[in-house]
Amino acid sequence: MPAELRFPRSDSTGSASRPPVAASAVGIALRCAERGWPVHPLAAGRKTPAANCASCRTAPHTPAECPCLPQGRWCHGFHAATLDPARIRDWWGPRSGLGVGVACGPAGLVVVDVDAHATEPPSRDRLLPGIPIGDHVDLTGLSNGFHTLAVLAALRSRPSPAEDDTTLRVRTPSGGMHIWYRVPDGRRWQSSAGSSTGRALAWQVDVRAHGGYIVAPGTVTRDGAYTPVGDVRTPAPLPAWLAQELERTGHLATPQRAPGPRSVPPRAQQAVLAAGGGAKRIGSTLEAVLAPVRACGQASEGTGFSDALNRAAYTLGGLVAAGRLPREDAETALRDTAAAVRPGQDRRAQQIIRSGLAAGLRHPLYSRGRRP
Repeated sequence: MPAELRFPRSDSTGSASRPPVAASAVGIALRCAERGWPVHPLAAGRKTPAANCASCRTAPHTPAECPCLPQGRWCHGFHAATLDPARIRDWWGPRSGLGVGVACGPAGLVVVDVDAHATEPPSRDRLLPGIPIGDHVDLTGLSNGFHTLAVLAALRSRPSPAEDDTTLRVRTPSGGMHIWYRVPDGRRWQSSAGSSTGRALAWQVDVRAHGGYIVAPGTVTRDGAYTPVGDVRTPAPLPAWLAQELERTGHLATPQRAPGPRSVPPRAQQAVLAAGGGAKRIGSTLEAVLAPVRACGQASEGTGFSDALNRAAYTLGGLVAAGRLPREDAETALRDTAAAVRPGQDRRAQQIIRSGLAAGLRHPLYSRGRRP
């Protein structure tokens, strides 16, 4: 690191941004959903999620236990995020005044949230976690997240992400910036706050990924608009060097193994068997088996999606092995349902489907008293 490191007063990224043009919240939400970014309402004029219903406020519970989500209500913030156009039109009516949030994890996004708050910098060991900055280094002028991010990039001989004109960048009302990247390899990155004493990328640099949300471009709050910078409106792939820094600072979730095969619970088995066989009943059989998987789509995270998908694959594998269902129909239904419920997680879903089907194929699911 150079002994002299000074920073300009401005964090300018070029010419001033054009004045924002207001767009309807429902239009913003629909455009996000079309890109595969699940959305949820933000409180009118604010950047925080819309409030839970009175029942959820007075009787705390987890999102997975919430009765509101299956009924199409928006409780629990990003856990309610949806891609359903009908639900979006219902939530963001012409007079709703709600803002738009994007659930980053399900959208396959990592957003670097750079703050520019006028506060005193912390001790040197907290500016870039894990990277010592000696007392001989002159940090005169370092005062915000643009500076710490620039230092990190310079140490890696890379340009600062704040200057990355190949990806979507959004100027925030407070003078900060959201730098949007997509995750091309399906890895599960975790959120963090730049002020945290635990997981953090840099001081005044937050990370929005799984377990977090980001304000959609074009959203207007009482403090101002979230305005795209430059002409690029598409997130670029997460740069390799930045992915390495995120992994170094603990942002990569521990890889989870696909759940092992489990037997079908008696009640579920009886329901499947009751559906009967034959070509005319294939649709109803698939609907019955996949219903628990579809139910997971009412929340963006949690809800036991992996386990529900594994059980469905195991059950359908057993029906295929018994000659009661074409394998192609089973695989297509599983794949399409998983993609609709958890967009952007195709690799993991396919792993679960393969494992569950293979196990089910070894245990044919015959009707009672009916074997070849």
